[in-house]
Order: sequence, then structure tokens, then C-alpha cells
Amino acid sequence: MGSKVKKANASNSIVVNKKARHEFFIEDRLEAGLILEGWEVKSLRDKRIALQESYVLLKDGEAWLFGAHISPLSTVSTHFTPDPLRTRKLLLHQRELVGLIGSVERKGYTLVPLSVYWKRGRAKLEIGLAKGKKQYDKRATDKQRDWQRQKQRIMKQNT
Repeated sequence: MGSKVKKANASNSIVVNKKARHEFFIEDRLEAGLILEGWEVKSLRDKRIALQESYVLLKDGEAWLFGAHISPLSTVSTHFTPDPLRTRKLLLHQRELVGLIGSVERKGYTLVPLSVYWKRGRAKLEIGLAKGKKQYDKRATDKQRDWQRQKQRIMKQNT
């Protein structure tokens, strides 16, 4: 009897924050739920979200997503004005929050949103516990990536 581990499809992914992987060393990953309004869920289904300038803060023992831009659809009601940059609460277990608070306050880590995706009909946010990269770290990462690309080209030419 093999275990039935379901891998995430590309169709489940809504958005990926590529800038976060360039700017930070990702030490650990967590999955958090998002508290959304109805129009935000409809916009997510249309993939109208940007995570580039967003970040996660811990206040009063709760996690909050700041700066995520969810563009409203044109079909949103006329008597309602949506706020695309609204602060959204994240749903995490208490033990996860306690661990995150300890890492952020004592060890100097940062919480960075990495991706938003669908899981069983619910929007989930992947959070990364991260340390910032220095400029020379970014250059080294770029150099390593370029070398891997060149190596693949050489291997392809030789076969």
C-alpha cells in the first residue's frame, strides 16, 4: 500500500513571488489560510493578485499580510468600493505563530509571501521564513544559475 501524496498542479497555483527567492534565503516554509472577501475570491480565480511588494507582519499574536494587491473585477457592485491593498489576516495554528514570533523577534528573520494557490477550494498563502541576501550573495546566485545553464548547453551539445 503506497502513500497517496498528491502533488500540487500548475493549475492550482495562482501567483508565485519570484522576487522573494532572489532577495532572500528561504529557511522554512509554512502554509497559511487567508481571510478574504467575496470580491477578492473572484479576483483570485481570475489571477488578479500581485505579491511583489507584499510582506507579512506579526502583531498582537496574529499574522497579517500587507501590500498584496488584489485588483477588483469590473463586475464588482457599484455601491461598494473595494480596497485592493487591504490588510488581510492570515490563519495559522497557535504553535506555528509562537515559533514564528520567536524566529522573527530573536533570530532576525523576515516573513515573506512566496505564493498563493488553491487547496481543496480554499486560497492558501505559502510563507517563507527568510534571511535577507547581501548584494554579493545575489551576484553569486546569478553566477551559479548562469553556470548551470551553460553546463546544460554543453551537455546537450555533446550528446
